[in-house]
Amino acid sequence: METVLYTDLGLIPYREGWDVQEKYFNDMVQAKLSLRTHPDAALPPHRLFLCEHPHVYTLGKSGSMDNLLLNEDELLAHDIEFYKNNRGGDITYHGPGAIVGYPILDLERFFTDIHKYMRCLEEIIIRTLADYGIAAGRIKEYTGVWLDPENPAKARKICAYGVKCSRWVTMHGWSFNVNTDLSYFNNIIPCGIKDKDVTSLARELGHKVDMAEVKTILLGKFEEVFGCRLV
Repeated sequence: METVLYTDLGLIPYREGWDVQEKYFNDMVQAKLSLRTHPDAALPPHRLFLCEHPHVYTLGKSGSMDNLLLNEDELLAHDIEFYKNNRGGDITYHGPGAIVGYPILDLERFFTDIHKYMRCLEEIIIRTLADYGIAAGRIKEYTGVWLDPENPAKARKICAYGVKCSRWVTMHGWSFNVNTDLSYFNNIIPCGIKDKDVTSLARELGHKVDMAEVKTILLGKFEEVFGCRLV
């Protein structure tokens, strides 16, 4: 069973969270490359970071700037940061009340299938929502976790995903709307999808949710899905 080191970074600026990921991601990649000449060298541990970010829009490398509906002056006026980054996917919003997860995993010690990896990340949130009595699932054409996925008119996304993987080492991850202020999604076309809404756990339940409780449940589901141990 693989061990994953877990850290809660709390509320952290997006750039700082990205820098933390880059450090451990690069350490893992370089360590794997060094195995060519030092096959007995120990690899760094897997890591999982959870955090929240101040208001920020992030655009994946395959995304379109057309999906950001604010200009630079409007971003400043609303006190919202914006970053283009090196993950997959299009534009999304992170803010207080959203649990952002950044797994830095060496998939060669789990499985070498990026599509399976994405489905595993989705499964963690699907199982977490089930503990709150909410049925969630997937839409074939899109990544993410959706409510009412079988009903195009009502389908709404509650968790967005975008990852990077190099030499089977992962970074970036998910943004799970728990107590998120959903009005910030009005300034973007979320994930480039024009005909679908977004939602949050609080909206679905009709009340704010204890973030620490959600994290505890989510961490347990992470262990279940990946068959690992968080320490």
